[in-house]
Amino acid sequence: MIGQDTILLVCTGNVSRSPMAAAILEDLLREDSRNTEFVVRSAGTWTRDGLAASPLAVEAMAERGLDISTHRSHHLSPQDVEQAILIITMTRDQKQALLAEFHQAANKIYLLSELAGERHDIADPSGSDSLTTHRECAREIGRLLRSGYPCLVGLVSGQGRSSPGVRPSGDATDASTSPTRSRP
Repeated sequence: MIGQDTILLVCTGNVSRSPMAAAILEDLLREDSRNTEFVVRSAGTWTRDGLAASPLAVEAMAERGLDISTHRSHHLSPQDVEQAILIITMTRDQKQALLAEFHQAANKIYLLSELAGERHDIADPSGSDSLTTHRECAREIGRLLRSGYPCLVGLVSGQGRSSPGVRPSGDATDASTSPTRSRP
């Protein structure tokens, strides 16, 4: 992995959304023959190290042909932020919390939906006993990653910092965005 750049996906518990997003992004990079250029990792803002991925997230991803069964949660550290060339959050609150704590990294922190030209949170399926809820979450993450993939590639290639609608330090209080809230 020496010489590879890190793309970091962040959610709250690092047992559902960010592990699913990491697996989907790895798959997109593999399809684009760019998987050897990047290390894709995930972390949580409010978790402890070593928790297994949600069984329903594992099942939802298995249905997509992706395996996250060996995933273990990782609490976001300052070293993670420093090492990443791009940090993608699932919610506006997470983005704002990271911007407040790691203001020096503002140019590399983005909300997932921003990459696709949208601005809304990805609802947390954790705590739900519904496989359907986890499938819908995975589907939405996949849609946003696929749609935002050209922007993502531009950002990690050093291009696209001024892409319309994509601002690393955008205001998380935009009233026109989804009211979905989760802990930072």
